[in-house]
Amino acid sequence: MHRRKSTADEAAALSSDLRLRILRMTDAHPLTNKELAHRLGKDPATTLHHVRKLVATGFLEALPVRAGNRGAKEIPYRSTRLSWQLDNSENMVSVGEAMLHAFLGEVADAGVGEVDMTRLVVNADPEELKRRLTALMEELADQPADPEAPRVAIYLAVYPGD
Repeated sequence: MHRRKSTADEAAALSSDLRLRILRMTDAHPLTNKELAHRLGKDPATTLHHVRKLVATGFLEALPVRAGNRGAKEIPYRSTRLSWQLDNSENMVSVGEAMLHAFLGEVADAGVGEVDMTRLVVNADPEELKRRLTALMEELADQPADPEAPRVAIYLAVYPGD
């Protein structure tokens, strides 16, 4: 997959762990701002600020308005998966820090006992390892969504092992 360089606005939008978590939550099922706020334990006004930034930069799309409880109008939002199509290498410090914090927040929400983790230091060419792992992740990302299949999240970090 060819990835294009992210714009400054796109990189800024991805430099927030809360926004990254919103993108993950809306990948499989559209959620309203109220549902997102509840799941994140945040005030709806705070969440709406982040939702609007994601919509403005193309990471989230607003779906048709639906009727909520007591007839209230709700707007569900769904991830466009744009973040997976971008090369953020020029902004990796800010985006990478947000990814790490998003991962830690998601682990805290799930509970460490629910996370299957392993750690290994190996002798490998870092570029070849990155190429192979990226190919696997792209293959997984390209699979059609199956609402019956269990969903899992993957956080991958490759760093010097010295």
